[in-house]
Amino acid sequence: MSRLSVLLGAIVCAVVLFAACSEPPKKEIDQAQQAVDSARQAGAEHYAPEAFTAATSALQQAREAVDQRDYRLALSRAVDASDRAQEASRATADNKAKARSQAEAALNTTNAAAMHLQARLKVAEEVRVPTRELAPARTTLKDAEGTLQKARALLAAENYAAATAAVAAIDAQIRSETRVVEAAITLRTTRRPARKK
Repeated sequence: MSRLSVLLGAIVCAVVLFAACSEPPKKEIDQAQQAVDSARQAGAEHYAPEAFTAATSALQQAREAVDQRDYRLALSRAVDASDRAQEASRATADNKAKARSQAEAALNTTNAAAMHLQARLKVAEEVRVPTRELAPARTTLKDAEGTLQKARALLAAENYAAATAAVAAIDAQIRSETRVVEAAITLRTTRRPARKK
């Protein structure tokens, strides 16, 4: 009797397994597609490219397995695609927050550098550095104002990489012009002759 019950249990398991794998896992593939679409919409292609690529690849493999009527493999790949897409969504949120923080820091640093250059230009005017020597610094300061405005708009549009890149170039120019103005101030203040009494 015990052999008969073991045999009967094995037959029931085989029938259930066969029934479970006899149809394509449409529901799981649809869920995986929704997870991939959600990750794409969150920006995973840009902020979590490896995880997103793995998710789309697993989804494609699930579809190929369905075409080959390997429904067990299709189910496995669909579940894997869903898991990887969710992982990509989580990584996207983390990486997006980091990118925003870096962009804000770059923008604040460049803004502070521009304010410092503006202050040094006022000192240069007070010690009578010739206007023509200060013209490049004034041009750079004007360019910086436009670039900072553009970077703020990019930041508001959540284009953090472009915002960071925009301020990086002008920041270097600001610092270079600040050094030139500092040198002109130093030269002007050390060349002043002592007044006779």
